[in-house]
Amino acid sequence: MIKFSELKFGDIVLAEYEGQRREGMVKELNREDKEVCVESGEQEFWYTPDQLYPIALNDEQMGRLGFTKAEDGNGSVKYMRDSFRVLLPQKGDFSNMEIWWREDHRFLNQPINVHELQNHYYQMTKVELIPANVH
Repeated sequence: MIKFSELKFGDIVLAEYEGQRREGMVKELNREDKEVCVESGEQEFWYTPDQLYPIALNDEQMGRLGFTKAEDGNGSVKYMRDSFRVLLPQKGDFSNMEIWWREDHRFLNQPINVHELQNHYYQMTKVELIPANVH
């Protein structure tokens, strides 16, 4: 489950209906009824937060979000999208990372999910982080 307060337009989540989970993008938020419109494929449906689940951030998801990867000889990995950077001191360990854009540096010492990185990206750049294959 994802807290309603964590969700923003453009966030990528898993939406569950009748036991099936499908990946989709948040298209609209109804704050009064605490409902979330999620577009999955060609369809849009409204969900409550208890029907929405996070997607763990990993190397595959970073690629889907449009980041390029550069491995350093010291075991660290840097992901880049334009001037935004994500540094993992240890390759594959998404529980400890540094993210930065311009003078804004953030150190995260716990695993985060795709929607949380999207929200950090938006807070820092004022630009939505949406995968190229999702509209």
